[in-house]
Amino acid sequence: MSLSDIDDAARLKKINAALVDRVEQAMDQQRNAFSLFQTAISLEGQIRRRTDELTSALRRLEETNIELARQKDISERANRSKTEFLAAASHDILQPLNAAQLTISSLHELQVSDQARAMVNQVERSLDTMNELLRTLLDISRLDAGVTTPRFTSVPIPPILDSLLSDLRPIAEKKGLRLRVAVTNDCVYTDRVMLRRALQNLIANAIRYTDSGGVLIGTRRRGDDISIEVIDTGSGIPEDQLEKIFEEFHRGPLSRGDGNADTGTGLGLGLAIVRRLVTALKHDVSVRSSPGHGSVFRIKAKRSEAPAEPTGAERTKLIATPVNASLKGKKILVIENDPAVLEAMEGLLATWGCIYRIARSCDQTLEAVDAVSWVPDLIIADHHLDFGDLGTSTLEKLFELLPSRVPAILATADASQGVIDRARELGVEHLTKPVKPAQLRALATHLINKAG
Repeated sequence: MSLSDIDDAARLKKINAALVDRVEQAMDQQRNAFSLFQTAISLEGQIRRRTDELTSALRRLEETNIELARQKDISERANRSKTEFLAAASHDILQPLNAAQLTISSLHELQVSDQARAMVNQVERSLDTMNELLRTLLDISRLDAGVTTPRFTSVPIPPILDSLLSDLRPIAEKKGLRLRVAVTNDCVYTDRVMLRRALQNLIANAIRYTDSGGVLIGTRRRGDDISIEVIDTGSGIPEDQLEKIFEEFHRGPLSRGDGNADTGTGLGLGLAIVRRLVTALKHDVSVRSSPGHGSVFRIKAKRSEAPAEPTGAERTKLIATPVNASLKGKKILVIENDPAVLEAMEGLLATWGCIYRIARSCDQTLEAVDAVSWVPDLIIADHHLDFGDLGTSTLEKLFELLPSRVPAILATADASQGVIDRARELGVEHLTKPVKPAQLRALATHLINKAG
């Protein structure tokens, strides 16, 4: 059919519309194809840019990882150096203090007037304060360096508090304060030394900031936990200070009766180390207080059913020196290489009426003892000796030489867990320097009488 045969205008319009529609569809398809082509080109460019950015990021990450590894190595070396420094500082700083405390005890025995004894007592209190401050600073450094780690065991609460109160009660009584205890006969899963240290700081702090009334130490059972509470009738703490008191060198206003060194060093380190110790032990510490109404400090720890026997320095706190105890005529072997400590020990042992011999190294120790004619009643040994010898190794060789087992005390400034464990393996007592002469005498008397 030709166009001339089509005379219907309506039909022509329909045909024209159909043709136009087909043309438009064809053009749309071409545009879509071109659009897809442009999109593909754009995506390829974006992928290339993203790939370049990712490659650059990976390169920077690799460089960062290399730098982090380098910094980690530097940090680990610095930490090892700090650990070695702390070990040396513990020994080198505390040795002279130990000599001073031993010497001042001998000096006290030589005084004939009350005034002279009072002056000696004041020096002794100052040395105790210095000892406490140095120990606190070293403890904080060890905890921060990760050198001090907990040794968890089942620890009964009453013996710890008994030993603490024997030290702190005279301070409280001097201020006219009552120091009371209301504790259950429970055990907690903790480190004995670290928990004792934390409680010592809390109780000493409570005494320090209390004018009148007293301090109560109690325990509460809370499900599987034990809450050890130190409650005082002191000045209290404002609410906005409750977190700040656990920061280093933060000090509250002293109580009016505070004015002597017995109540603490007063540098604001006590609660700072409490938090560090409790955190290391995975216990909780909290405080509730209001100004003018006193404070309640609380340490919460897990209960433990199995009792534990006190050992080492903790046991010496529980040993009472017999009224008529005497070391006169007892043979004491002192293994020590520090000249000042040796001089002080000689003066102290002479005052006690002991017969003693001195050795500075392992070879001198073996020469000083004669299994036939001179066997000591007690051995007091340091750990770090001349020529790099160790007290624990020296004691082990000495025990093989002697015909019978002789009680021994390892008195050293090295309080590392390895040394404590080694002393326990050898069956000897471990005392951390500086050693109080009364404490040393009590333990020496106890061991000699027990062996006899």
